[in-house]
Amino acid sequence: MTRVQTLYELWLNDPAVDDATKSELQAIAGSPKEIEDRFYKDLEFGTGGLRGVMGAGTNRLNQYTIGKATQGLANYVLEQASQAKSTDVPSVVIAHDSRHNAKEFSLEAALVLAGNGIKAYLFDDLRPTPELSFAVRDLHASAGIVVTASHNPPEYNGYKVYGPDGGQLTTEGAGAVTAQILSIDSFKDVTKLSREEAEAQGLLEWIGEATDRRFVNAVLAVRQRPEVAKAMGENFRVVYTPLHGAGNHSVRNTLAAAGFEAVKVVAQQELPDPMFSTVASPNPEERAAFTLALETAKAYDADLIIGTDPDCDRMGAIVKDKKGDYQILTGNQSGALMMNYILEAMKERGELPTNGAVIKTIVTSDLGQAIASSYGAQTLNTLTGFKYIGELMTKFAQTGEKTFLFGYEESYGYLAGMHARDKDAVVACLLISEAAAYYKSQGKTLVDVLNELYEQHGYYLEKLESRTMKGIEGVERIRSIMEEWRLTPPADIAGIAVSEVEDFQQGLYGLPHENVIKCKLVDGSWICLRPSGTEPKIKFYFAVKGTTSTDATERLNAVVQSVMERVDK
Repeated sequence: MTRVQTLYELWLNDPAVDDATKSELQAIAGSPKEIEDRFYKDLEFGTGGLRGVMGAGTNRLNQYTIGKATQGLANYVLEQASQAKSTDVPSVVIAHDSRHNAKEFSLEAALVLAGNGIKAYLFDDLRPTPELSFAVRDLHASAGIVVTASHNPPEYNGYKVYGPDGGQLTTEGAGAVTAQILSIDSFKDVTKLSREEAEAQGLLEWIGEATDRRFVNAVLAVRQRPEVAKAMGENFRVVYTPLHGAGNHSVRNTLAAAGFEAVKVVAQQELPDPMFSTVASPNPEERAAFTLALETAKAYDADLIIGTDPDCDRMGAIVKDKKGDYQILTGNQSGALMMNYILEAMKERGELPTNGAVIKTIVTSDLGQAIASSYGAQTLNTLTGFKYIGELMTKFAQTGEKTFLFGYEESYGYLAGMHARDKDAVVACLLISEAAAYYKSQGKTLVDVLNELYEQHGYYLEKLESRTMKGIEGVERIRSIMEEWRLTPPADIAGIAVSEVEDFQQGLYGLPHENVIKCKLVDGSWICLRPSGTEPKIKFYFAVKGTTSTDATERLNAVVQSVMERVDK
Protein backbone atom coordinates (compact mmCIF):
# COMPACT_ATOMS: atom_id res chain seq x y z
CA MET A 1 0.00 0.00 0.00
CA THR A 2 1.39 3.42 -0.96
CA ARG A 3 1.85 6.24 1.56
CA VAL A 4 -1.04 8.10 -0.06
CA GLN A 5 -3.38 5.13 0.28
CA THR A 6 -2.22 4.53 3.86
CA LEU A 7 -3.06 8.10 4.86
CA TYR A 8 -6.40 7.86 3.09
CA GLU A 9 -7.26 4.71 5.05
CA LEU A 10 -6.08 6.25 8.31
CA TRP A 11 -8.52 9.14 7.87
CA LEU A 12 -11.35 6.75 7.04
CA ASN A 13 -10.67 4.69 10.17
CA ASP A 14 -9.66 7.39 12.66
CA PRO A 15 -12.37 7.55 15.37
CA ALA A 16 -11.64 11.27 15.81
CA VAL A 17 -12.78 12.02 12.23
CA ASP A 18 -16.50 12.84 11.91
CA ASP A 19 -18.93 10.96 9.68
CA ALA A 20 -19.42 13.84 7.21
CA THR A 21 -15.70 13.96 6.47
CA LYS A 22 -15.55 10.19 6.08
CA SER A 23 -18.48 10.33 3.66
CA GLU A 24 -16.65 12.95 1.60
CA LEU A 25 -13.62 10.65 1.42
CA GLN A 26 -15.66 7.55 0.64
CA ALA A 27 -17.19 9.43 -2.31
CA ILE A 28 -13.76 9.64 -3.99
CA ALA A 29 -12.81 5.98 -3.38
CA GLY A 30 -12.81 5.30 -7.13
CA SER A 31 -10.74 8.40 -8.03
CA PRO A 32 -7.05 7.62 -7.40
CA LYS A 33 -5.89 10.99 -8.82
CA GLU A 34 -8.19 12.88 -6.45
CA ILE A 35 -7.01 10.79 -3.50
CA GLU A 36 -3.41 11.42 -4.50
CA ASP A 37 -3.93 15.18 -4.73
CA ARG A 38 -5.54 15.27 -1.28
CA PHE A 39 -2.92 13.10 0.47
CA TYR A 40 0.38 13.26 -1.41
CA LYS A 41 1.70 15.84 1.07
CA ASP A 42 0.82 17.80 4.19
CA LEU A 43 0.11 21.50 3.90
CA GLU A 44 3.36 23.27 4.77
CA PHE A 45 4.26 26.69 6.14
CA GLY A 46 5.16 28.90 3.17
CA THR A 47 5.59 32.68 2.86
CA GLY A 48 2.12 33.09 4.37
CA GLY A 49 1.71 30.09 6.71
CA LEU A 50 -0.66 27.28 5.71
CA ARG A 51 -2.82 27.84 2.66
CA GLY A 52 -4.83 25.44 0.53
CA VAL A 53 -8.13 24.33 -0.95
CA MET A 54 -10.76 23.45 1.65
CA GLY A 55 -11.84 19.81 1.91
CA ALA A 56 -10.89 16.50 3.50
CA GLY A 57 -7.26 15.35 3.36
CA THR A 58 -3.78 16.21 4.55
CA ASN A 59 -3.26 18.51 1.56
CA ARG A 60 -6.49 20.36 2.28
CA LEU A 61 -7.59 22.90 4.86
CA ASN A 62 -10.25 21.54 7.22
CA GLN A 63 -11.08 21.41 10.92
CA TYR A 64 -8.58 18.57 11.41
CA THR A 65 -5.60 20.20 9.71
CA ILE A 66 -6.50 23.41 11.57
CA GLY A 67 -6.74 21.46 14.85
CA LYS A 68 -3.45 19.67 14.26
CA ALA A 69 -1.67 22.90 13.31
CA THR A 70 -3.03 24.60 16.42
CA GLN A 71 -1.96 21.71 18.64
CA GLY A 72 1.51 22.07 17.19
CA LEU A 73 1.42 25.82 17.84
CA ALA A 74 0.16 25.20 21.40
CA ASN A 75 3.07 22.81 22.05
CA TYR A 76 5.47 25.44 20.70
CA VAL A 77 3.98 28.27 22.79
CA LEU A 78 4.11 26.17 25.98
CA GLU A 79 7.69 25.17 25.24
CA GLN A 80 8.67 28.81 24.73
CA ALA A 81 6.99 29.79 28.00
CA SER A 82 8.80 26.99 29.82
CA GLN A 83 12.17 28.03 28.44
CA ALA A 84 11.50 31.62 29.50
CA LYS A 85 10.44 30.35 32.95
CA SER A 86 7.31 32.47 32.65
CA THR A 87 4.57 32.04 35.26
CA ASP A 88 2.00 33.98 33.20
CA VAL A 89 -0.73 32.16 31.30
CA PRO A 90 0.30 32.18 27.61
CA SER A 91 -2.18 33.80 25.21
CA VAL A 92 -2.89 33.87 21.48
CA VAL A 93 -4.96 36.40 19.51
CA ILE A 94 -7.11 35.05 16.66
CA ALA A 95 -8.73 36.90 13.73
CA HIS A 96 -10.37 35.88 10.47
CA ASP A 97 -11.66 37.37 7.23
CA SER A 98 -14.83 36.75 5.21
CA ARG A 99 -14.03 33.34 3.71
CA HIS A 100 -16.05 30.15 3.96
CA ASN A 101 -15.47 28.40 7.32
CA ALA A 102 -13.24 31.22 8.57
CA LYS A 103 -15.31 31.81 11.70
CA GLU A 104 -15.59 28.08 12.41
CA PHE A 105 -11.86 27.47 11.89
CA SER A 106 -11.04 30.41 14.19
CA LEU A 107 -13.21 29.02 16.98
CA GLU A 108 -11.71 25.55 16.46
CA ALA A 109 -8.23 27.02 16.94
CA ALA A 110 -9.36 28.91 20.05
CA LEU A 111 -10.82 25.77 21.64
CA VAL A 112 -7.67 23.74 20.96
CA LEU A 113 -5.57 26.46 22.57
CA ALA A 114 -7.93 26.51 25.56
CA GLY A 115 -7.64 22.73 25.80
CA ASN A 116 -3.92 23.25 26.31
CA GLY A 117 -4.33 25.90 29.00
CA ILE A 118 -3.59 28.80 26.64
CA LYS A 119 -5.87 31.83 26.67
CA ALA A 120 -7.41 32.72 23.31
CA TYR A 121 -8.42 36.30 22.48
CA LEU A 122 -10.92 35.85 19.65
CA PHE A 123 -12.26 38.76 17.60
CA ASP A 124 -16.07 38.83 17.58
CA ASP A 125 -16.24 39.23 13.78
CA LEU A 126 -13.98 39.57 10.76
CA ARG A 127 -11.02 41.92 11.15
CA PRO A 128 -8.04 43.01 8.99
CA THR A 129 -4.82 41.04 9.28
CA PRO A 130 -2.84 44.16 10.31
CA GLU A 131 -5.19 44.65 13.26
CA LEU A 132 -4.32 41.12 14.38
CA SER A 133 -0.63 42.02 14.20
CA PHE A 134 -1.35 45.15 16.22
CA ALA A 135 -3.48 43.24 18.75
CA VAL A 136 -0.75 40.67 19.45
CA ARG A 137 1.52 43.53 20.44
CA ASP A 138 -1.22 45.53 22.18
CA LEU A 139 -2.32 42.58 24.35
CA HIS A 140 1.24 41.30 24.92
CA ALA A 141 0.21 37.91 23.57
CA SER A 142 2.50 34.94 22.99
CA ALA A 143 1.36 34.45 19.40
CA GLY A 144 -1.37 35.23 16.86
CA ILE A 145 -3.41 33.43 14.22
CA VAL A 146 -5.25 34.79 11.18
CA VAL A 147 -7.58 32.49 9.26
CA THR A 148 -7.38 33.81 5.69
CA ALA A 149 -6.24 32.88 2.19
CA SER A 150 -5.55 36.51 1.30
CA HIS A 151 -6.49 37.08 -2.37
CA ASN A 152 -6.75 33.40 -3.41
CA PRO A 153 -9.96 32.09 -5.08
CA PRO A 154 -13.06 31.29 -2.92
CA GLU A 155 -12.28 27.58 -2.55
CA TYR A 156 -9.11 28.41 -0.58
CA ASN A 157 -8.52 29.24 3.04
CA GLY A 158 -5.40 29.64 5.12
CA TYR A 159 -3.82 29.87 8.55
CA LYS A 160 -1.15 32.47 9.28
CA VAL A 161 0.85 32.27 12.52
CA TYR A 162 2.42 35.27 14.27
CA GLY A 163 5.05 35.57 16.96
CA PRO A 164 4.94 37.78 20.08
CA ASP A 165 6.35 40.74 18.14
CA GLY A 166 3.28 40.72 15.85
CA GLY A 167 5.23 39.46 12.83
CA GLN A 168 4.61 36.25 10.91
CA LEU A 169 6.83 33.42 12.04
CA THR A 170 10.10 33.40 10.12
CA THR A 171 12.22 30.39 9.20
CA GLU A 172 13.28 29.27 12.68
CA GLY A 173 9.89 29.71 14.34
CA ALA A 174 7.97 28.18 11.45
CA GLY A 175 10.36 25.23 11.45
CA ALA A 176 9.84 24.68 15.18
CA VAL A 177 6.05 24.78 14.84
CA THR A 178 6.21 22.46 11.82
CA ALA A 179 8.27 19.97 13.84
CA GLN A 180 5.63 20.03 16.58
CA ILE A 181 2.85 19.48 14.03
CA LEU A 182 4.68 16.53 12.46
CA SER A 183 5.09 14.91 15.89
CA ILE A 184 1.29 14.56 16.20
CA ASP A 185 0.41 11.08 14.95
CA SER A 186 -3.36 11.08 15.35
CA PHE A 187 -6.17 13.59 15.66
CA LYS A 188 -6.99 12.04 19.03
CA ASP A 189 -3.79 13.74 20.24
CA VAL A 190 -5.40 17.14 19.61
CA THR A 191 -6.78 18.41 22.93
CA LYS A 192 -9.62 20.91 23.07
CA LEU A 193 -12.40 22.23 25.28
CA SER A 194 -15.99 23.03 24.43
CA ARG A 195 -16.85 26.70 23.97
CA GLU A 196 -18.75 26.71 27.26
CA GLU A 197 -15.82 25.20 29.15
CA ALA A 198 -13.32 27.59 27.59
CA GLU A 199 -15.42 30.65 28.44
CA ALA A 200 -16.14 29.44 31.97
CA GLN A 201 -12.44 28.90 32.65
CA GLY A 202 -11.50 32.33 31.26
CA LEU A 203 -9.52 30.73 28.44
CA LEU A 204 -11.69 32.24 25.69
CA GLU A 205 -12.17 36.01 25.67
CA TRP A 206 -14.02 37.82 22.89
CA ILE A 207 -12.50 41.13 21.78
CA GLY A 208 -13.68 43.85 19.42
CA GLU A 209 -14.47 47.56 19.64
CA ALA A 210 -11.89 48.59 22.24
CA THR A 211 -9.10 47.03 20.20
CA ASP A 212 -10.53 48.61 17.04
CA ARG A 213 -10.27 52.09 18.57
CA ARG A 214 -6.68 51.59 19.67
CA PHE A 215 -5.76 50.24 16.23
CA VAL A 216 -7.29 53.19 14.37
CA ASN A 217 -5.54 55.64 16.70
CA ALA A 218 -2.22 53.89 16.05
CA VAL A 219 -2.77 54.15 12.28
CA LEU A 220 -3.71 57.84 12.53
CA ALA A 221 -0.38 58.53 14.25
CA VAL A 222 1.35 57.72 10.94
CA ARG A 223 -0.14 60.77 9.16
CA GLN A 224 2.45 63.18 7.79
CA ARG A 225 0.29 66.25 7.14
CA PRO A 226 -2.85 65.84 9.30
CA GLU A 227 -4.26 69.18 8.19
CA VAL A 228 -4.53 68.21 4.51
CA ALA A 229 -7.69 66.10 4.55
CA LYS A 230 -9.85 68.67 6.34
CA ALA A 231 -8.44 71.52 4.26
CA MET A 232 -9.38 69.78 1.00
CA GLY A 233 -12.86 68.77 2.21
CA GLU A 234 -15.24 67.94 -0.65
CA ASN A 235 -12.58 68.98 -3.17
CA PHE A 236 -10.86 65.60 -2.81
CA ARG A 237 -12.95 62.53 -3.52
CA VAL A 238 -12.14 58.89 -2.85
CA VAL A 239 -13.85 55.68 -3.95
CA TYR A 240 -13.08 52.63 -1.83
CA THR A 241 -13.83 48.95 -2.35
CA PRO A 242 -13.19 46.29 0.30
CA LEU A 243 -13.80 43.59 -2.36
CA HIS A 244 -16.22 41.81 0.00
CA GLY A 245 -13.51 41.48 2.64
CA ALA A 246 -12.48 42.59 6.12
CA GLY A 247 -11.38 46.15 5.36
CA ASN A 248 -14.74 47.93 5.16
CA HIS A 249 -15.12 49.30 8.68
CA SER A 250 -11.43 49.79 9.49
CA VAL A 251 -10.59 51.72 6.32
CA ARG A 252 -13.73 53.86 6.40
CA ASN A 253 -13.40 54.63 10.12
CA THR A 254 -9.74 55.57 9.67
CA LEU A 255 -10.38 57.85 6.69
CA ALA A 256 -13.31 59.50 8.49
CA ALA A 257 -11.25 60.06 11.63
CA ALA A 258 -8.49 61.56 9.50
CA GLY A 259 -10.94 64.14 8.12
CA PHE A 260 -11.67 62.79 4.64
CA GLU A 261 -15.23 63.94 4.02
CA ALA A 262 -15.87 62.63 0.49
CA VAL A 263 -15.41 58.86 0.57
CA LYS A 264 -17.80 56.65 -1.38
CA VAL A 265 -17.82 52.87 -0.95
CA VAL A 266 -18.63 50.58 -3.88
CA ALA A 267 -22.05 49.42 -2.72
CA GLN A 268 -22.00 46.07 -4.57
CA GLN A 269 -18.73 45.08 -2.85
CA GLU A 270 -19.27 46.56 0.58
CA LEU A 271 -20.61 43.53 2.46
CA PRO A 272 -18.68 40.33 3.24
CA ASP A 273 -19.18 37.63 0.61
CA PRO A 274 -17.11 34.41 0.76
CA MET A 275 -17.77 33.79 -2.94
CA PHE A 276 -16.46 37.26 -3.94
CA SER A 277 -19.30 37.13 -6.43
CA THR A 278 -18.67 40.44 -8.22
CA VAL A 279 -15.07 39.65 -9.23
CA ALA A 280 -13.18 36.84 -10.93
CA SER A 281 -10.48 37.26 -8.28
CA PRO A 282 -10.53 39.44 -5.13
CA ASN A 283 -7.03 40.68 -5.87
CA PRO A 284 -6.25 44.42 -5.96
CA GLU A 285 -3.22 43.60 -8.11
CA GLU A 286 -5.61 42.94 -11.00
CA ARG A 287 -7.35 45.78 -12.86
CA ALA A 288 -10.46 43.63 -13.40
CA ALA A 289 -11.12 43.69 -9.66
CA PHE A 290 -11.70 47.47 -9.98
CA THR A 291 -14.35 47.33 -12.72
CA LEU A 292 -17.21 48.38 -10.43
CA ALA A 293 -14.98 50.84 -8.58
CA LEU A 294 -14.09 52.54 -11.86
CA GLU A 295 -17.77 52.87 -12.78
CA THR A 296 -18.46 54.38 -9.35
CA ALA A 297 -15.45 56.71 -9.60
CA LYS A 298 -16.46 58.09 -12.99
CA ALA A 299 -19.98 58.83 -11.77
CA TYR A 300 -18.62 60.39 -8.56
CA ASP A 301 -15.74 62.23 -10.28
CA ALA A 302 -13.33 60.70 -7.78
CA ASP A 303 -9.68 61.70 -7.61
CA LEU A 304 -8.54 58.36 -6.23
CA ILE A 305 -9.73 54.74 -6.13
CA ILE A 306 -8.42 52.40 -3.43
CA GLY A 307 -9.17 48.71 -2.93
CA THR A 308 -8.15 46.13 -0.35
CA ASP A 309 -7.99 42.34 -0.55
CA PRO A 310 -10.13 40.02 1.65
CA ASP A 311 -7.92 40.20 4.76
CA CYS A 312 -7.01 43.85 4.13
CA ASP A 313 -3.25 43.57 4.12
CA ARG A 314 -2.81 44.53 0.42
CA MET A 315 -3.91 47.82 -1.15
CA GLY A 316 -4.28 48.71 -4.82
CA ALA A 317 -4.75 52.26 -6.11
CA ILE A 318 -5.96 53.97 -9.29
CA VAL A 319 -5.52 57.70 -9.72
CA LYS A 320 -7.18 60.23 -12.03
CA ASP A 321 -4.66 62.15 -14.11
CA LYS A 322 -4.84 65.69 -15.46
CA LYS A 323 -6.73 64.50 -18.56
CA GLY A 324 -9.41 62.90 -16.43
CA ASP A 325 -8.29 59.35 -17.25
CA TYR A 326 -7.83 56.76 -14.51
CA GLN A 327 -4.38 55.17 -14.32
CA ILE A 328 -3.74 52.07 -12.24
CA LEU A 329 -0.61 52.12 -10.10
CA THR A 330 1.53 49.03 -9.70
CA GLY A 331 2.62 47.93 -6.25
CA ASN A 332 6.10 49.25 -7.01
CA GLN A 333 4.71 52.63 -8.04
CA SER A 334 2.38 53.02 -5.05
CA GLY A 335 5.20 52.06 -2.70
CA ALA A 336 7.59 54.54 -4.30
CA LEU A 337 5.02 57.34 -4.09
CA MET A 338 4.16 56.70 -0.44
CA MET A 339 7.81 56.41 0.52
CA ASN A 340 8.70 59.63 -1.27
CA TYR A 341 5.75 61.39 0.38
CA ILE A 342 6.83 60.28 3.87
CA LEU A 343 10.49 61.16 3.40
CA GLU A 344 9.65 64.49 1.77
CA ALA A 345 7.39 65.47 4.70
CA MET A 346 9.93 64.32 7.30
CA LYS A 347 12.64 66.31 5.58
CA GLU A 348 10.46 69.43 5.56
CA ARG A 349 9.97 69.05 9.32
CA GLY A 350 13.67 68.37 9.87
CA GLU A 351 12.84 64.92 11.29
CA LEU A 352 14.76 62.63 8.94
CA PRO A 353 16.98 60.47 11.17
CA THR A 354 20.61 59.94 10.21
CA ASN A 355 20.17 56.17 10.54
CA GLY A 356 16.88 55.94 8.64
CA ALA A 357 16.17 52.72 6.75
CA VAL A 358 13.70 51.60 4.10
CA ILE A 359 13.14 47.85 3.80
CA LYS A 360 12.01 46.11 0.62
CA THR A 361 12.18 42.64 -0.90
CA ILE A 362 14.67 41.39 -3.49
CA VAL A 363 11.93 41.32 -6.16
CA THR A 364 10.79 44.90 -5.51
CA SER A 365 11.75 47.77 -7.85
CA ASP A 366 15.10 49.50 -7.40
CA LEU A 367 13.32 52.85 -7.80
CA GLY A 368 12.65 52.76 -4.07
CA GLN A 369 16.35 52.49 -3.31
CA ALA A 370 17.11 55.44 -5.61
CA ILE A 371 14.48 57.57 -3.86
CA ALA A 372 15.66 56.58 -0.37
CA SER A 373 19.26 57.38 -1.27
CA SER A 374 18.28 60.85 -2.46
CA TYR A 375 17.02 61.53 1.09
CA GLY A 376 20.09 60.00 2.74
CA ALA A 377 18.25 56.86 3.84
CA GLN A 378 19.62 53.34 3.51
CA THR A 379 17.71 50.56 1.71
CA LEU A 380 17.81 46.98 3.00
CA ASN A 381 16.65 44.00 0.97
CA THR A 382 14.94 40.90 2.34
CA LEU A 383 13.56 37.71 0.86
CA THR A 384 9.96 37.70 -0.39
CA GLY A 385 7.48 37.66 2.48
CA PHE A 386 6.64 40.58 4.74
CA LYS A 387 7.65 38.49 7.74
CA TYR A 388 11.27 39.26 6.90
CA ILE A 389 10.57 42.99 6.86
CA GLY A 390 8.84 42.66 10.23
CA GLU A 391 11.78 40.68 11.58
CA LEU A 392 14.20 43.51 10.73
CA MET A 393 11.83 46.07 12.24
CA THR A 394 11.83 44.20 15.53
CA LYS A 395 15.61 43.86 15.45
CA PHE A 396 16.05 47.61 14.90
CA ALA A 397 13.54 48.43 17.63
CA GLN A 398 15.60 46.34 20.06
CA THR A 399 19.07 47.50 19.01
CA GLY A 400 18.49 51.08 17.83
CA GLU A 401 20.84 50.29 14.94
CA LYS A 402 18.42 51.72 12.36
CA THR A 403 15.23 53.78 12.43
CA PHE A 404 12.51 52.14 10.37
CA LEU A 405 10.91 54.54 7.89
CA PHE A 406 8.91 52.42 5.45
CA GLY A 407 8.62 48.83 4.29
CA TYR A 408 7.07 47.49 1.11
CA GLU A 409 6.95 44.75 -1.48
CA GLU A 410 5.91 44.77 -5.13
CA SER A 411 2.84 42.62 -4.39
CA TYR A 412 0.92 45.60 -2.97
CA GLY A 413 2.03 45.27 0.65
CA TYR A 414 3.15 48.35 2.62
CA LEU A 415 3.80 49.44 6.19
CA ALA A 416 4.62 52.72 7.88
CA GLY A 417 4.68 53.15 11.64
CA MET A 418 5.67 50.70 14.37
CA HIS A 419 2.17 49.62 15.44
CA ALA A 420 2.29 46.35 13.45
CA ARG A 421 4.80 43.93 11.95
CA ASP A 422 2.89 42.96 8.81
CA LYS A 423 1.76 44.75 5.71
CA ASP A 424 -1.14 47.07 6.49
CA ALA A 425 -3.67 48.10 3.85
CA VAL A 426 -5.43 50.37 6.36
CA VAL A 427 -2.37 52.56 6.84
CA ALA A 428 -1.67 52.34 3.08
CA CYS A 429 -5.19 53.59 2.26
CA LEU A 430 -4.65 56.49 4.65
CA LEU A 431 -1.20 57.40 3.32
CA ILE A 432 -2.02 57.15 -0.40
CA SER A 433 -5.16 59.26 0.20
CA GLU A 434 -3.25 61.88 2.18
CA ALA A 435 -0.49 62.01 -0.42
CA ALA A 436 -2.97 62.36 -3.30
CA ALA A 437 -4.88 65.09 -1.44
CA TYR A 438 -1.68 66.97 -0.59
CA TYR A 439 -0.35 66.89 -4.14
CA LYS A 440 -3.75 67.97 -5.48
CA SER A 441 -3.52 71.00 -3.20
CA GLN A 442 -0.19 71.68 -4.93
CA GLY A 443 -1.76 71.35 -8.39
CA LYS A 444 -0.41 67.86 -9.07
CA THR A 445 -1.72 64.32 -9.37
CA LEU A 446 0.09 61.21 -8.22
CA VAL A 447 0.82 60.51 -11.91
CA ASP A 448 2.61 63.88 -12.13
CA VAL A 449 4.68 63.07 -9.05
CA LEU A 450 5.54 59.63 -10.38
CA ASN A 451 6.76 61.14 -13.65
CA GLU A 452 8.88 63.61 -11.70
CA LEU A 453 10.47 60.69 -9.85
CA TYR A 454 11.20 58.94 -13.15
CA GLU A 455 12.77 62.12 -14.54
CA GLN A 456 14.95 62.40 -11.47
CA HIS A 457 15.96 58.77 -10.97
CA GLY A 458 15.39 56.98 -14.29
CA TYR A 459 12.48 55.12 -15.85
CA TYR A 460 12.12 51.97 -13.81
CA LEU A 461 9.60 49.48 -15.16
CA GLU A 462 8.63 46.06 -13.85
CA LYS A 463 6.40 43.13 -14.74
CA LEU A 464 5.31 39.85 -13.16
CA GLU A 465 4.49 36.70 -15.10
CA SER A 466 3.37 33.45 -13.48
CA ARG A 467 2.54 29.92 -14.51
CA THR A 468 0.09 27.82 -12.49
CA MET A 469 1.12 24.15 -12.22
CA LYS A 470 -1.21 22.08 -10.04
CA GLY A 471 -0.82 18.68 -8.43
CA ILE A 472 2.19 16.44 -8.07
CA GLU A 473 3.03 16.90 -11.77
CA GLY A 474 3.07 20.65 -11.26
CA VAL A 475 5.43 20.34 -8.30
CA GLU A 476 7.81 18.32 -10.47
CA ARG A 477 7.57 20.79 -13.38
CA ILE A 478 8.37 23.74 -11.12
CA ARG A 479 11.31 21.83 -9.62
CA SER A 480 12.55 21.04 -13.13
CA ILE A 481 12.41 24.68 -14.25
CA MET A 482 14.35 25.87 -11.22
CA GLU A 483 16.94 23.11 -11.62
CA GLU A 484 17.42 23.91 -15.32
CA TRP A 485 18.04 27.62 -14.63
CA ARG A 486 20.29 26.73 -11.70
CA LEU A 487 22.46 24.33 -13.73
CA THR A 488 22.43 26.15 -17.09
CA PRO A 489 21.70 29.85 -16.54
CA PRO A 490 21.55 31.95 -19.72
CA ALA A 491 24.63 33.80 -20.91
CA ASP A 492 22.40 36.58 -22.18
CA ILE A 493 18.72 37.57 -22.17
CA ALA A 494 17.27 39.42 -25.17
CA GLY A 495 20.83 39.96 -26.39
CA ILE A 496 21.91 41.59 -23.12
CA ALA A 497 24.73 39.81 -21.29
CA VAL A 498 24.06 38.30 -17.88
CA SER A 499 26.57 39.80 -15.45
CA GLU A 500 25.70 37.79 -12.34
CA VAL A 501 23.50 34.89 -11.24
CA GLU A 502 22.41 34.92 -7.60
CA ASP A 503 21.19 31.60 -6.20
CA PHE A 504 19.50 32.40 -2.90
CA GLN A 505 19.33 28.70 -2.10
CA GLN A 506 22.96 29.21 -1.07
CA GLY A 507 21.96 31.64 1.71
CA LEU A 508 23.35 34.81 0.13
CA TYR A 509 23.96 38.08 2.04
CA GLY A 510 23.14 36.47 5.37
CA LEU A 511 19.56 35.78 4.26
CA PRO A 512 17.84 32.41 4.89
CA HIS A 513 18.20 29.73 2.22
CA GLU A 514 15.41 30.22 -0.32
CA ASN A 515 14.61 28.60 -3.67
CA VAL A 516 15.05 31.81 -5.68
CA ILE A 517 17.30 32.58 -8.66
CA LYS A 518 18.05 36.13 -9.78
CA CYS A 519 19.89 36.98 -13.01
CA LYS A 520 21.38 40.47 -13.26
CA LEU A 521 22.09 41.95 -16.68
CA VAL A 522 24.91 44.34 -17.63
CA ASP A 523 22.46 47.19 -18.34
CA GLY A 524 21.05 47.10 -14.78
CA SER A 525 18.00 45.01 -15.66
CA TRP A 526 17.24 41.80 -13.76
CA ILE A 527 14.92 38.81 -13.78
CA CYS A 528 14.00 36.57 -10.86
CA LEU A 529 12.44 33.09 -10.65
CA ARG A 530 10.57 32.09 -7.49
CA PRO A 531 8.12 29.26 -6.79
CA SER A 532 5.14 30.65 -4.86
CA GLY A 533 4.95 29.72 -1.21
CA THR A 534 1.16 30.00 -1.12
CA GLU A 535 -0.12 28.83 -4.52
CA PRO A 536 0.76 26.06 -7.03
CA LYS A 537 2.62 28.40 -9.35
CA ILE A 538 6.03 29.70 -10.28
CA LYS A 539 6.59 33.45 -10.58
CA PHE A 540 8.88 35.35 -12.93
CA TYR A 541 9.80 38.92 -11.97
CA PHE A 542 11.24 41.38 -14.50
CA ALA A 543 12.78 44.82 -13.94
CA VAL A 544 14.45 47.27 -16.29
CA LYS A 545 15.68 50.85 -16.18
CA GLY A 546 15.37 53.00 -19.30
CA THR A 547 16.21 56.52 -20.34
CA THR A 548 12.61 57.25 -21.33
CA SER A 549 9.23 55.59 -20.85
CA THR A 550 9.36 54.21 -24.40
CA ASP A 551 12.89 52.91 -23.96
CA ALA A 552 11.97 51.16 -20.69
CA THR A 553 8.86 49.59 -22.25
CA GLU A 554 10.82 48.23 -25.21
CA ARG A 555 13.54 46.82 -22.95
CA LEU A 556 10.98 45.17 -20.69
CA ASN A 557 9.02 43.57 -23.51
CA ALA A 558 12.17 42.12 -25.04
CA VAL A 559 13.39 40.64 -21.75
CA VAL A 560 9.98 39.16 -20.89
CA GLN A 561 9.61 37.58 -24.33
CA SER A 562 13.08 36.06 -24.21
CA VAL A 563 12.58 34.46 -20.80
CA MET A 564 9.04 33.19 -21.28
CA GLU A 565 9.91 31.61 -24.64
CA ARG A 566 12.51 29.52 -22.82
CA VAL A 567 10.09 28.61 -20.01
CA ASP A 568 7.14 27.73 -22.28
CA LYS A 569 9.05 25.77 -24.92
